[in-house]
Amino acid sequence: MKANKIKIEVSESGERLDRFLAQNAPDLTRSRIQRLMEDGLVTISGKAARPSKKVVRGEVVELIVPPAEPDSAQAEDISLEIIHEDGHLLAVAKPKGLVVHPAPGHRGGTLVNALLHHVKDLSGVGGVLRPGIVHRLDKDTSGVLLVAKDDKTHRALQEKFKSREMEKVYLAVVVGNLTGEGVVDLPIGRSPADRKKMAVSAPRSRSALSRWRAISPLRGATLVEVRIETGRTHQIRVHMAALGHPVAGDPLYGGIVRAKGIMERDARAVLTALKSQALHAYRLSFDHPATGARVSFVAPPPEEFRALVAKLGGERATKLLQEVP
Repeated sequence: MKANKIKIEVSESGERLDRFLAQNAPDLTRSRIQRLMEDGLVTISGKAARPSKKVVRGEVVELIVPPAEPDSAQAEDISLEIIHEDGHLLAVAKPKGLVVHPAPGHRGGTLVNALLHHVKDLSGVGGVLRPGIVHRLDKDTSGVLLVAKDDKTHRALQEKFKSREMEKVYLAVVVGNLTGEGVVDLPIGRSPADRKKMAVSAPRSRSALSRWRAISPLRGATLVEVRIETGRTHQIRVHMAALGHPVAGDPLYGGIVRAKGIMERDARAVLTALKSQALHAYRLSFDHPATGARVSFVAPPPEEFRALVAKLGGERATKLLQEVP
């Protein structure tokens, strides 16, 4: 086991122990520190200490970090497109239909199962040898997804999302004619009428901001770029539906229903035949937590998305899609 000893300085005296450790043990997440405390692995003068204890100048905090344990999820040889990999993180292109985490009903065949097979140099994330999923994409949303290899990187990347330092760019086909650009600044929370859905201005909503730009008109739809400054559940799907232009194919927020009102028969047939939302996480840009260098990871839209744009917009829309920076 790895033991760290940290002496309390004058400026730190009176600080809560959990906050003190969060500042002085940057390699560990706060949840990991909490679990170590619960297991009696954080001591002062040989005695287990509570998170709320106020530290005193001259005391020595001993933090014992056990070796990471194997993950209970099984490694599976699932095809995985890796955009970038280094000693700290990966950027992968998640395909549509792939679930991110194992869960009831999806114990196998997930992105985590694939990562456990493909990544051979995982460090302990949360005390377990596993990939640290930093953020999520809906099952039927494709695109760039970040994975941390260790607690320090995981914590740093999560902080970048939280502090809005992560530039997130999506591409979507939305139903109806939308021109120009605009901002949707509407809070999002769990719908009181349907727990599977999110809604604007629902009880206990949290702020949410999306910036959209029309790229090309399509038949019965519009190809748009959306930049989100927050990361609420279903944010783009909820915000575009609130504009009256739901994401095409979205069965939860009106993409199929709205498509039934399209006057042009061929376009209506294409849009109503979609089985899931036409939404793609195109690019993530941020300062690398280890090097400080600006990095940008891009996942080109999958064939299904490009084929939809071609059917509805022809060569011009297809060309514009290829030119998105």
